[in-house]
Amino acid sequence: MVEKLTVIFFIILCLLLGFYLILAPWDTIFGNWGDNYLLVYLADKSGIPMLQQSVASNWVRGAVTGLGVLNLIIAFWEAAHFKQSVAMLKGAESGDKK
Repeated sequence: MVEKLTVIFFIILCLLLGFYLILAPWDTIFGNWGDNYLLVYLADKSGIPMLQQSVASNWVRGAVTGLGVLNLIIAFWEAAHFKQSVAMLKGAESGDKK
């Protein structure tokens, strides 16, 4: 039962993280991507104002969105191979007990 819950929580984590990484750079629901407090603070303290501009660029936004798509692919793959993942976790536990 623990193995099934582990795989289910991993799938949920990948789905939520994937959707967040796809939406966060482009939507203002989560705040402005290039003007968040931590980014402005890091750019000021490090003395690198280009840091804020580069993180706000479309290239970085696209890379973060690509990571979100990768997380969704992992989640769907894990859902499609649910039984195999659970069996692998069960096998790893029985191998540790020997």
